[in-house]
Amino acid sequence: MSALKLLSVAGAILISTGFGTINSGGQNSEHGRITRHALACEAASPPAACFQSDTLDSLAGSRGDFGAVGAPDRGRGMLTSYAHCSAGDYFDIPDYPRSRSEAEDSLSECRDYMLENIRHAVVDAADLLDDDGDIRSSQIPTYISCVYAGQEHGRAKCNVLAHLGRILHASQDFYSHSNWVDQPDPARPGGIENPPGLGNSGRAPWLDLRAANPAFPAGLVSGCFDMASFAGEDTGCLYGDEAAGTHRLRHLDLNKDTGTIDPRIGEGTTARGAISDNFERAVVAAIEDSADKWATFQEMLVAAYGAERAALMVCAITHDDPVDDCV
Repeated sequence: MSALKLLSVAGAILISTGFGTINSGGQNSEHGRITRHALACEAASPPAACFQSDTLDSLAGSRGDFGAVGAPDRGRGMLTSYAHCSAGDYFDIPDYPRSRSEAEDSLSECRDYMLENIRHAVVDAADLLDDDGDIRSSQIPTYISCVYAGQEHGRAKCNVLAHLGRILHASQDFYSHSNWVDQPDPARPGGIENPPGLGNSGRAPWLDLRAANPAFPAGLVSGCFDMASFAGEDTGCLYGDEAAGTHRLRHLDLNKDTGTIDPRIGEGTTARGAISDNFERAVVAAIEDSADKWATFQEMLVAAYGAERAALMVCAITHDDPVDDCV
C-alpha cells in the first residue's frame, strides 16, 4: 500500500488502532475505562496511591477528550506499530513473508517503547519539586489543561502524565492485539484466519518492566500493521500475488478492541473478542497490567530519588490540588 493511500485510510478510520478511545464508531472509551478500573480512587480495588478525579480525567480522558491514554490514537501515533504492540505477526506456513524472529522483534520494540517512556517519566518527575523538596506550583497544570499532542512538552505534571498515557496505551493494546489471553473459535478449523491463542490469564510476566531481558513467550504473536486490516477490510496485509488475496496474520483476525466494560465487563464486539470470554480476559489482564505499570513507576521513583521525595512526587502526580494537599 502506498504511503499516500495508507494516510488516506488512516484518516478515514482515525482511531481504531486498539482498545477504543471515543464513544462512537463501535467504540466505548475502552482505554479510558480500563485506566479508571486500574487507577481510580473509586475503583473496586484502588491502588494505595490512586488518582483524584480531575487528574484522572486528564490521564484517562473525559467529555470527548482523548486524555493521555488516548493520545497514541491520534495523529502520527496511530501509524506507529510499536505504540500499539502491533506488527508482531508470524504464521508457520510456507513462504510466509516474515520470520518468527522478525515478529518477536516487533513485539519487543513495543516493550522497549514502554520502558523508554517510563524512564522519561522518572526524569521528568524531578521537575515537580524544587531544590528544597517542595512542590513547584509552576509545574502543576490548572484543572485538566494538559495538551497531549505529538512530542509537545509542557509543565512537569503534564509531561509525566503524557509518558504514563503512552505506557498504559501500549500495555493495554498488548492484550487486545496479541494472542496472550485468547482462544481461537472452536467452531472453525484452525488457520491464519483463526490462529492459535495462548489462553493465559492475567498480565504477562514478559511485560514486567522490572525484568531485565525476559524470555520471549513461545507462540506469542499480534496482527500485521496494515491500515486496511485495522479498518476491517479483507484486502489488508496482502503479500505475494495480491490478485490471489494471500494475506498475513491480520489485526482483524486477532483484535479484541471493543466491547462492554461498564457497569460490568461483558461481551466483545469484534470477531475474536466475541469468542468465549476472550474480551473479558483481555480487559481483566489490561486492568491488572495497568495497575502494575503504575506500581513499577512508583518503585522507580523511590530508587531514583529516595522514599521521601518520591512520595511527594506521587502525591503531586495523583492529586488535583497538590500544592495545598501534599504537605
